[in-house]
Amino acid sequence: MYSPQAKKKLKSAQIGERIAVVTATNRHEGFLLPRISAGDQDCIVIKLDSGYNLGIDAGKVVSVEKLGKKREFGKIPSRALKHSKELPEVALIATGGTIGTHVDYLTGGVYMCRSPEEVLMMAPEVENIVNLRTLRPFTTASEDMQPSHWQKLAALVAKELNSGAQGAIITHGTDYLHFSSAALSFMLQNLSKPVALVGAQRSPDRGSFDGSMNLVCAARYARSNMAEVAIVMHGSLSDDYCLVSRGTKVRKMHSAARAAFRPINELPLGKIWPDGTFDILNENYRSRSDEKVKADTKFETKVALIKTYVGSDPSIIDFYVDKGFKGIVLEGSALGHVPTGESGTKAGSFDKKLSWIPHIKYATENKVPVVMTSTCLYGRVNGFVYRNLRLVRDAGAWYGADGPTGVSGHDMLPEVAYIKLGWVLGHTKDLEKAKEMMFRNYTGEITKRTDMRSFLW
Repeated sequence: MYSPQAKKKLKSAQIGERIAVVTATNRHEGFLLPRISAGDQDCIVIKLDSGYNLGIDAGKVVSVEKLGKKREFGKIPSRALKHSKELPEVALIATGGTIGTHVDYLTGGVYMCRSPEEVLMMAPEVENIVNLRTLRPFTTASEDMQPSHWQKLAALVAKELNSGAQGAIITHGTDYLHFSSAALSFMLQNLSKPVALVGAQRSPDRGSFDGSMNLVCAARYARSNMAEVAIVMHGSLSDDYCLVSRGTKVRKMHSAARAAFRPINELPLGKIWPDGTFDILNENYRSRSDEKVKADTKFETKVALIKTYVGSDPSIIDFYVDKGFKGIVLEGSALGHVPTGESGTKAGSFDKKLSWIPHIKYATENKVPVVMTSTCLYGRVNGFVYRNLRLVRDAGAWYGADGPTGVSGHDMLPEVAYIKLGWVLGHTKDLEKAKEMMFRNYTGEITKRTDMRSFLW
């Protein structure tokens, strides 16, 4: 509700009506938006044609002109899908996230509500690239995703790809998008066609909405010769190209920037432009084939991801072991360090209760595998370089190395190791078999050699 002063200036103008707000220096046209916040009821707010909202102090308004048109806020336009015999069939699976939100002008927030057809209204170019068949198995924010969602998605994608779809596009929230891309990478065995996960950092009501170009680039990727689960999102702050990043080698690295998703420990698979230009930057990819895709969705949910830090309490491991958890991924520092108190400090300067060694031993003695990863994200862990590392390794932690002359470590992201361990333990209870599976490269999640060109790509 607008204040009496604002209402006086607005006269009989209605919410959703197109108006011109005139001040002493400017004239602005747009659709009148509602106000409910007590802090800004003196501010007349309109939606500009650019998509941005503009607030104008009612005290500075000279006059308001009614321009006759009206827009119904809250009603989302949708687009009927057109099909062309010349275009390949691609499955579009909508799951929620910012790309499928709509602004609620009464509260100022956005909520997930868009159907696939409503999402496509923001990217009409897609119908000239692929024929889409749309599905909406559930609607949820990415932070509310659970393994059961990944399992349902994997089964649905496999069904679609085995039923004639030449690729799949999954719209998804961005915050935990890389968890889902990793899970699908392991669950979609014998993948023979491209699967693109795509989201948006800006909601569709904003002029800076990035989802339109992301969808177009995802459609282009769905026609490519690659058969990889990949995140396809803005590659720069401009609307020029998207990066195609392997689902197990990518992470959200910025909370708000449109180019938030960056490849980690390897080059992106490529750059893809809305016009279809696809520059392949990484030749290590699986190619399209006629294989049947298998949805291998077995997953052990009782796996924990624990971050170590200075002064951290290692008894958290005991908590998970006593709660019946089957596996633990530790996010240590650098090469895989955890606090041990064994670095030559003076007597009494380190509280032995803060050493992680006995707690790691407690887990491994109870047949709970402990997998080491690095909070650095870039680079790889190695259990042989420092004394403290060897202590942790000797306590039973898995570094992915069999000896000084073996593989020097692994470079899986903590989140990827967490998902992979859940997938591995869903297949076997034998710890030796689980260790062998954990450090087998299934879907490009482990690189043999670090490509330094990928650092801060």
